[in-house]
Amino acid sequence: MRTYYFDMKDGLPTRDRTGLEFATAGGAIEHSKELARRLRHDPRITDRTLSIVVIDESGAEIHREPVHPNATPTPTKFQRSTR
Repeated sequence: MRTYYFDMKDGLPTRDRTGLEFATAGGAIEHSKELARRLRHDPRITDRTLSIVVIDESGAEIHREPVHPNATPTPTKFQRSTR
């Protein structure tokens, strides 16, 4: 079993310090999809750019699951607008 961390990111990350154990990366990715589904229906979550970022034990990002997959991202100060 390996430990995976589920950070929430909407510009600045909120770090998961505990993590959860899964036998495979696929299991951790499925968990991130379920977390995103739950957050999508939480009326307190208003940030359309929120994502769940899956981090493995080595610190590498292995998956990024958007909470609102159909939301149009707004450019940050580091991105150029396409308009």
